This record gives sequence, C-alpha cells and structure tokens, in this order.
Amino acid sequence: MGHQACQQGYKVFYRNSIKLFDELKVAKADGSYNKEIKKIENQDLLIIDDFGLKPFDSVQRLILLELLEDRHGEGSTLITSQLPVNKWYDVIGDPTIADAILDRLVHSSHRIDLDGDTLRDKYKNC
Repeated sequence: MGHQACQQGYKVFYRNSIKLFDELKVAKADGSYNKEIKKIENQDLLIIDDFGLKPFDSVQRLILLELLEDRHGEGSTLITSQLPVNKWYDVIGDPTIADAILDRLVHSSHRIDLDGDTLRDKYKNC
C-alpha cells in the first residue's frame, strides 16, 4: 500500500513501531521532538509496521495518542500487526489511554485481514 501511494505521488513515512517510538522518545529527550512530529504530520500516509511486538511504556502511549490526534483529518495512518486487534488494548497498557487510542482508531478505520505469502521480497528494492 505504501509503495502504491508513493507511485501515486503521496508522501509516505514508514517505520517499524519499535524504532518509531524509540526514536521519538530520544527526540523528546534531546529537544528535537517537535521537529520530528512535524515531519510525520507533513506526510500523507504514516505506516506503523509490526505494531504490538512489545508493550508500550507511558511515554510511548502518549506519543501514539498525540500522533493519532494530530493526524486525525489531516493524513492517513496505516498500522500493520500480527497481533490480533483484541490484544492491542493489553499491549498499549494504561486503560484510559488505551481507550482513547483505540477509540480514535476504531471510529475512523478500515480493517483488512491479510492471509497468504509475504510481498516483502517483491518490493524490498523499491
């Protein structure tokens, strides 16, 4: 989907979820957070890959909530995960923030369940 969006002229920002949230935590610490968030906000499509591989800490939860709030109505967000959606609540952690995050995701999303072979090898050199 990201490859197709690029071909159609859309700006796409792709990150593995662990790397994305670790990078943004570092940016909070070194003062570059607003710059990094602005870079993500300026993209037409944000792809967060491998969501839920590790539980979120308190800072990561707030970053995810902020990303979703800032992008609402401004750009698309695609989240991939091998973890069933009904387990996301537990991975996010804090019940109040998990409710807020999942509320923003559920009410404005399209869910696509994929089954079959990976396409990673086909597009890895694009």
